[in-house]
Formats: sequence, structure tokens, C-alpha cells
Amino acid sequence: MNATNTTANAADATSFSQLPLGQTMQDNLQQLGYTQMTAIQAASLPFALQGKDVIAQASTGSGKTAAFGLALLARLNPRWFAVQSLVLCPTRELADQVATEIRRLARAEENIKVVTVYGGVPSRNQIASLENGAHIIVGTPGRVMDLMERGAIDLAALNTLVLDEADRMLDMGFYGDIVTVASQCTTERQTLLFSATYPEGIAQLAERFMRDPQTVKVASQHSAHKIEQRWYEVKESERLHAVSQLLAHFRPESSIAFCNTKQQCRDLVEVLQAQGVSALALFGELEQRERDEVLVQFANRSCSVLVATDVAARGLDIANLAAVINVDTTPDAEVHIHRIGRTGRGDAEGLALSLASMDEMGSVGKIEVLQGRESQWHPLSELTPASNQPMVPAMRTIQIIGGRKEKIRAGDVLGAMTRDFGYTKEQIGKINVNDFSTYVAVTRDIAHQAVDRLNSGRVKGKTVKARLL
Repeated sequence: MNATNTTANAADATSFSQLPLGQTMQDNLQQLGYTQMTAIQAASLPFALQGKDVIAQASTGSGKTAAFGLALLARLNPRWFAVQSLVLCPTRELADQVATEIRRLARAEENIKVVTVYGGVPSRNQIASLENGAHIIVGTPGRVMDLMERGAIDLAALNTLVLDEADRMLDMGFYGDIVTVASQCTTERQTLLFSATYPEGIAQLAERFMRDPQTVKVASQHSAHKIEQRWYEVKESERLHAVSQLLAHFRPESSIAFCNTKQQCRDLVEVLQAQGVSALALFGELEQRERDEVLVQFANRSCSVLVATDVAARGLDIANLAAVINVDTTPDAEVHIHRIGRTGRGDAEGLALSLASMDEMGSVGKIEVLQGRESQWHPLSELTPASNQPMVPAMRTIQIIGGRKEKIRAGDVLGAMTRDFGYTKEQIGKINVNDFSTYVAVTRDIAHQAVDRLNSGRVKGKTVKARLL
């Protein structure tokens, strides 16, 4: 494999207008506010638009979806109703995010159909969508393979295969599924592989399925002034209490606390909830419905702290995250970089708070080497509660039974809440419509009353059932 190595820094970002894209796409990018390319876009798009295979090392939030999205759309013929692009993602959440972004990028073109397929939900609705025709499929490897075996997906016309967060897919045991899917694609296709880290399995995939790939790598460091990093030495017995001290001192509006094990997640949530902190756990064994409810509540500001393992948090891109807390130090220095990179996005500043015991100092050393600077240590004794008030989020989440399949839209819910029930738009937060459920965030003071009004009123002319999560 003859790979060309290119290292890019954010400073290299150039204008989208320099790319060989059609005028309608250029106009759409302007409307979307896409003017300057991110580092990974500037490094990978020129190769991808030439039709070359690309291996790109970049993390969540680096702009990689637009990088491969623009490339696959450039090769797509809207008038040909066949699957021309396939994007494989590790999780349902990431697949939904990717599909949403591709639809935004594609809106300037004529009626491009994007279908998502993943496990955790019945396949019959996905098969029905595919029967109506699709240009682009975004899905998880297992469900894509399953639908291929049933004859519901035909990849004979495929010209672009994208492996998104390939390292995460390998971690989750999808290597065999990826091989099965990729081997069914025509050898003339273009393959774009995006990965935050570069484990051995990536090289094996590239060797097996890519043609003379160009390798581009974006420095995964975070500027010191964007993310303030603080380290605290702890004994094992004081670790969970130290998290409470950090939260009481800094009082971040929203934070993710990373643990290395599911049991540590459970223990920490128990401690925080007992102290009146609104915390929810996210780990691998949750059913899809439970996972959806946890993520919705965290994203809409109904929960202050999300306690998660690295595996469970894959593919999550939460906007405006005030802080990341490393409850346990990860032995993988690159994982640490990706953990803390979830805060301090865009123009915002972020806070990364890390706990480490003497046993973890070897891992801290690896992180220092990768970051090229020493850790800044602070004593736990400097942490004092900033307020005696409990950390209670401003919002609560109401679940309405019924979603897209019942033709409910966010505007229908907002209309009922404001026009029929008399609430102001300021009292209503984020509204998420899934296939079978709708989640609406409301200010804490109206939560119980809003549930009563929903249960006794109507949405879109129909009676509904609602409950408070």
C-alpha cells in the first residue's frame, strides 16, 4: 500500500469556493454558513473529489461528515434511482447525525433520497423505505449485512463506500461484517475511511479493500487556551466523592463524566443522585429505548451530568458541553484527547477535569507525551462549593407516545403547547420526534401541569398519552 502522508493544521483551512463543486452546491454551502474548510476537509476533499481512496484520521466534531458527504454527492447521479453511496457507522445515533448532515448538504440537488438502517428497531419499516428507492444508505454494519442477505439492499450500482469512525466499528467487533459488506461492492468504487485512531485492523482493511489510498492526518491536539485542563491526584477511596466536589465547585451546566467500567458508571450515578445531582448513566447494556431517553434528556438540558463509558459514548456529538470529567484515567492517550475534545467546540471555551491515582501515573505520562506538555496539578482541598443550591437542570422532559409514524411533527407539538395550552415559546425547549415517541423539553416549573394538559388536550387534532421522564 503506497500511502501519501499529509499532516494538516487548522491554520491550513481554505475556502470551500476553491473546490471543484457546482454552483448550486456552492450556493447551498454559503447558505449553510460553510465558508472556511476545517483542517480535515482541506486535507481530504481535494483527493476525495479526484476520486481517490482516502484514509483520514480525524475525530468527532472535526467536520468529517461534510468531508465525505460532499465527496459522495459529487459522484452521485440524482436521476438514477439506485444505491450509489453506502456509509457505515458504529452506532444508530451517529447514523442519524450523518444522514441529517448529508440531507442538508444535498438539499440543493433534486430529490436525493437518504435512508438510514440500523438495529434496535424492526426492519420492516426500513425495508419499506428501501423498496421506494434510495440513492444513499447510512447504517450500522450488522443491519446493512442483514438487509443485504434478505435481498433488500442491492449494491451493484455503488460508487462510494464510506467507513465512518472505523476504529469504533472495529472495537465493537464489526470487522467481519465490514469485510462481508465491502466484498459485495464493485471493485471500481471509491472507498473513504475515517478514523480517530489507527489500530492494526485499519491497516488490514485498507490493505484488503482500498486502492493506493491517500492518507491525511489532522493534529488531534487542542489549543491550551480553548480547553483548560486540570488534574487532581486522588486515592481510590475518594474518587467518586471528588467528582461531587468538582461539580459543586465548577457547577458546569452540562458535563460528561467518563468512567473506564460499567460498574463505575453505576456507582457514580448512585452517589450523584443521592446528593441531588441530576445524573444519568450511559453504558453498553442499555436497551435502545433506554439509551434514546438518556441521550434526549442530556441533549435538551433536562439532565446535568451524563456518566458514560467510552464505548457507550461513541458517535455522540453534544453541542455546548461545558465540561468533561475523567473519573478514571484512560490507559489510551489518544482516547483521552478525544474525550476532552468534546468540550471547547467552535468559539466556546471548555473545561477538562481529570482524576488520577498513583497507579494511573504511567497513563498520565503517556498523555503528557502525546500532548507535548506537562499536566497542571491542583489539590482537592482548593475545591469549595460555589453554592448551597443543588445542581438542578432548568428543563424536564415529557414523552408523548407517538412520533413520525403517526405523522407528528415538532411544529404540531409546539403549536399545541403555545396556541392551545397557553405556554410561551421560551417555556418550551428542544423537541425530538422519533419513529414512535416524541420528547419535548419544558421549563421545570410547568412540567407537571404540561403533562396534565397534554393528556386532557389534543395534538394535531388527536388525543395523546404523555408522561414525565
